[in-house]
Amino acid sequence: MPSPENLTDLLASTPVAVPGQTPTPTSGQPASQSEFSFRLTTRLSESCAPTAAAIAENGGAFQGRTGVITTPHGTIKTPAFIAVGTKATVKAVLPEAMEELGAQALLSNAYHLYLQPGADVLDAAGGLGQFMNWQGPTFTDSGGFQVMSLGSGFKKVINMDAVASSPHAGADDSVAVGKERLAHIDDDGVWFKSHLNGDMHRFTPEVSMAVQHQIGADIMFAFDELTTLLNSRGYQEMSLERTRLWALRCIAEHFRLNQERTGKPYQALFGVIQGAQYEDLRRKASHDLGEMNFDGYGIGGALEKENLGTIVRWCSEELPENKPRHLLGISEPDDIFTAIENGADTFDCVSPTRVARTSAFYTPDGRFNLSGARYKHDFAPLSKECDCYTCEHYTRAYIHHLFKAKEMVSATLVSIHNERFVVKMVDDARLAIEDGTFFDFKAETLRRYYPKR
Repeated sequence: MPSPENLTDLLASTPVAVPGQTPTPTSGQPASQSEFSFRLTTRLSESCAPTAAAIAENGGAFQGRTGVITTPHGTIKTPAFIAVGTKATVKAVLPEAMEELGAQALLSNAYHLYLQPGADVLDAAGGLGQFMNWQGPTFTDSGGFQVMSLGSGFKKVINMDAVASSPHAGADDSVAVGKERLAHIDDDGVWFKSHLNGDMHRFTPEVSMAVQHQIGADIMFAFDELTTLLNSRGYQEMSLERTRLWALRCIAEHFRLNQERTGKPYQALFGVIQGAQYEDLRRKASHDLGEMNFDGYGIGGALEKENLGTIVRWCSEELPENKPRHLLGISEPDDIFTAIENGADTFDCVSPTRVARTSAFYTPDGRFNLSGARYKHDFAPLSKECDCYTCEHYTRAYIHHLFKAKEMVSATLVSIHNERFVVKMVDDARLAIEDGTFFDFKAETLRRYYPKR
C-alpha cells in the first residue's frame, strides 16, 4: 500500500464524476466514478433572499440548496431524509412500505452487518439492496461511530476527572471506575470487542473499505474516529490528524478494490469531517478532505444542539460546492431545518422508528405518546393531515390497544407514520427552497410543532 505522503499523484489521476452520466459497468470491467454525480439545482440564498438580519442571526450566509444525487440504483432529490435500516432492515417496516411512504434511500450499519450475517453473505446475495429487496439507493456508514460508542463514549467510560486535571491527550485514555472499553484505537486502526459474543475484531481503513465493498451500498463512508465533546483539545487535534491519514488510506484502498472487483456498480466514497466544536479544526478538516478525491462528505461528530447549524455552516463554507454533504444522525424538526439552511443535503437518524417502538408519534402539533389513557376512545387517525398507510386505515384507539396488548404490529404502524412524517417534512422543505417560501414554511412548521417556545 502506498504511504499517505506518496498518494498525491494517485488521487490526482483518478477520474472525477461527470454529471448526468450513469453507465452500468459491463462484466469484467472496473466500476467508473462517473456512475455517481451531484447536480446543484437551487441555492437558498438566491431563491429566498434572506434579510441581512436573518443572515446576522445565523452567524453567516445561508448555505442551503437543492440538488440531485445520481447513483447506479437511482436518484435522490435533496435535501432528503435517509431512513436508517441498521441491520439491512428498517425496524418493523418492510422495504415495500418504505418505498410507498416516499423514502428515497436507506442507510445500514457496516459494523453490525460485518458481525451478522457477515459482509460475504451480502456480497454473495448481490449487495445490500438485493439482499433486503430494496430497489433504490443505499448508504453504509464505516464503523467509525463504534469507535466512540464502544470506546470512549460507551456508558461514559472516559474519566473526566483525569482529563480535566491533565493538559495531555493521554489523559483521555483514563477509564472511569467500574467501566470498560469495548473498542481500543491506535494509529493503524481499532480493536473491537463484539457486543454479541465478546470476540475481538480488527477494523482498519482497509478492512472498512473491504467490508463496505462487499456490502455493496451506493454510498459509503471513509473510516474515521468519532470523538466526544468531552475529549480534550489535545486529543481532538491528534484524532483529526489520524482521521486525515485514514482518509488517504481509504481512498487508496477504495480505488484498488474498484480495479479488483470488476463488474460491480460504482460505490461512492464520502470523507467524514470531524473536529468537535472547534471552528479551526472543522475548517481544517473540511479543507484537507475537500482537496482529496472523495465523491461527497459526511459531517460527523457529537454536536451540541445549539452549535449544530454553526458547525454545518463552517463545513459547508469550506467544502467543494459541487459535491453532496451528509449530516450524520439528526431527525428533530428544528435540527432538520437548521441543517438544511446551513448546507446539509442529506441526513439520517434512527429516531423515527426508535420512538415509535415506545408508542410516540409525530404530528404537525408536536410529538405525543399513545400509551396515554385518553387515546382508548380516540377514533381519529394519528394525524388528520397525514397521507400515510397507517393514517388512512387505522385509528389512535386501535393502535393504543395494540401497544397495551403488546402486539408487534403496533410498532410497524407507528413507524410507518413517523418515517412518512419526517420524509414529507423534508420533501416540503425542498419544494419551499425551490419556490422561495422556505423561511415562511420553517417558521410555521416550528411554530406549530413547538407551541410552548
